[in-house]
Amino acid sequence: MAVDYETMNKIVKKALSLGKKELPKGRVADYIPELAKARPDALGICVVGPDGTACKAGDTNLPFSIQSISKVISLCMALELHGVDAVFSRVGMEPSGVAFNSIVELDLQSGKPHNPFINSGAITVESMIIDYRSFEDMLEFTRALCLDQDITLNRQVFNSEMATCDRNRAIAYLLKSKNVITTNVDSSIELYTKMCSLNVTAESLANFGLVLALGGIDPRSGKRLLKAGTVQTVKTIMLTCGMYDGSGQFAVEVGIPTKSGVGGGLLSVVDKRMGIGVYGPALDEKGNCVAGKVMLKYLADKLGLHLFQG
Repeated sequence: MAVDYETMNKIVKKALSLGKKELPKGRVADYIPELAKARPDALGICVVGPDGTACKAGDTNLPFSIQSISKVISLCMALELHGVDAVFSRVGMEPSGVAFNSIVELDLQSGKPHNPFINSGAITVESMIIDYRSFEDMLEFTRALCLDQDITLNRQVFNSEMATCDRNRAIAYLLKSKNVITTNVDSSIELYTKMCSLNVTAESLANFGLVLALGGIDPRSGKRLLKAGTVQTVKTIMLTCGMYDGSGQFAVEVGIPTKSGVGGGLLSVVDKRMGIGVYGPALDEKGNCVAGKVMLKYLADKLGLHLFQG
């Protein structure tokens, strides 16, 4: 369904108004002290079309930490470096059905993380990057994918997370004991935490979503940023695993490949049509933006964006 700019603006603003009604049902993440400082009433949504035109409403330029959405970026890099077979020999591609920071199944089962978007899988992915790319390289990679040179490391968030990441360290050392991680544990944790601590905006995420929607092409220059196979794999894992253990319900009800982060961000990809970025730090019990599902469902219904809509 094609709509003009004015109509799209109205739809985006309506989505925002619907999302605001959901905010009292959520709460900001407080297990990382720095994240607890976020405004629970903050909310923004940005939609970017193939020509780069953005329709936005609310707090779309308010910086926040990317958190688990960075796992998409790291997965892109690992796939670019090593290919699908090598990456998924170390980490699975199935929904976990457990919390994103779970450790139990790693010891009770084979030890191979279920997918790259839970913490154990993401730490494994980072371990495949550290011998090939520095954090500075990954920062530039992120800026390129998000079409945003203003992305920086939030030192306050990074320090706060490093001071409270005992669970992630436990996960990493368990993975090391099972030879899933074969590189330096501390280096893997540091890169993982720095990537989660990058400051982005809803508009940054919408731009990244557009790059993925266009198959890895920068819409401004026409330059290929990612291999087509990398993009296909990443979008598929986003659909099946991107919303933690709420991914199945989200896929049925909304049907847009999406990745969430506990900083309040959502990265969504509508193939060949648009990228969508959301910011709303009030989270549901799964750790996803509580207003985001309502806003994205409204857009999907209004614009026919569900991946499997007949």
